Amino acid sequence: MMGPPMPAIEWTVPLRFGVALGLGFLIGLERESTRYEEHKVVFGGVRTHPLISLYGFGCAWLSRDGTAFMLPVGLLSLAGMTAISYFTKLSEHRYGSKSEIAALLTFVVGALALLADVWMAAAIAIVNTFVLSEKPALERWVERLDKAEFLAALKFLIVTVIILPIVPNQDYTEFHINFYVIWQVVVLVSSIGFLGYMLAKRYGEGAGMWLSGVLGGLVSSTAVAIASGRKAEQDPEAGAPGLQATLLAGAVLYPRLLLIIAFVNEQFIGPLAWRFALLGLLGLGLAVTVRMPQREAPTGQGAAGLENPFELSPALLFAGLYVVLSVITVLVRNAMGEAGLLGLSAVVGVTDIVPFIVPLVRHVREPTPLAMSAIVVATMSNVVVRGVYYATLVRAERRETLWRHAAWALLHLPLVFVW
Repeated sequence: MMGPPMPAIEWTVPLRFGVALGLGFLIGLERESTRYEEHKVVFGGVRTHPLISLYGFGCAWLSRDGTAFMLPVGLLSLAGMTAISYFTKLSEHRYGSKSEIAALLTFVVGALALLADVWMAAAIAIVNTFVLSEKPALERWVERLDKAEFLAALKFLIVTVIILPIVPNQDYTEFHINFYVIWQVVVLVSSIGFLGYMLAKRYGEGAGMWLSGVLGGLVSSTAVAIASGRKAEQDPEAGAPGLQATLLAGAVLYPRLLLIIAFVNEQFIGPLAWRFALLGLLGLGLAVTVRMPQREAPTGQGAAGLENPFELSPALLFAGLYVVLSVITVLVRNAMGEAGLLGLSAVVGVTDIVPFIVPLVRHVREPTPLAMSAIVVATMSNVVVRGVYYATLVRAERRETLWRHAAWALLHLPLVFVW
């Protein structure tokens, strides 16, 4: 039997005072450690920053108590001191302003500890400390940053953050086309894909092809099949590892797809979760039982063959497929009924199945046997297509590729008819 819930913390003034002091000490500790590690002069240390935080707390107290001008005056006075420090550094040919900015943020943290939710003050202090302490790692990351990929992600964010909020959130035409929902799904799919893409770039090169398959499956299992097939076409020893990577990417498709479906219509989670878990485990079993050569190909393909999901072109292509398949699904269902919808779900396996499945689950309130069967048929079709892609490129592994993918596809059939 569970006991009564713990009462929420009452953030009294003494507690907030302690928070301001502790957060100032945290920032000061980082600055002090930097001073000793890098043997250079910094503005403020383990004593100065707690005092700055308490200065902000005191100014906020006076401001709240009726002396409203004290908070801006306190901030301006500290800004004056940091400006003197900054220009003194410039005269000594020392550059950088992070210590001065950190001091100003410490003042803000102290004020927020009294005036706002404590989590806001804590968040600013912790992020500030993290950014200051991780300077070498951040600089190394910037050195490796691909400018083209950065610009692609920036364009995607412009469309998402600036344009999406002004798109009307309503259905158009009898096909229920909602551009706001479409782009939300694009953002979700692209974010999952981008995570896999960056992990594949970071860890795929130099790792086994199995890891490239797992990470690439977050982006596109079909792209992994084609990229692995092309690598095995050039290097016969990569045939078995490439097949394993293709099967692993296909197994990752199921949790990825379940996450996307849960975002659109959580009613489908229960009926699909155990089925997708079973199908994913079957794919995993088929992958780990591939007989590997004595010497595995030394490197994975990394992100080779995968497009950056934050590029606008694949995102717009996904949105276009979503609209087209939404319209076709309604037309086929009205004209041919259940048989037509199941036939369409088998055909869409040659492309990305997500733009077909998302509108399908969005337009029904509760899971129906027809919708569930169509989802399973689409995934089954996609398994077959991946197998055909890989078998076409890799002659040496053709027979094993076909029977493994055929067995995996056939094991979908009981789930099509049993609900």
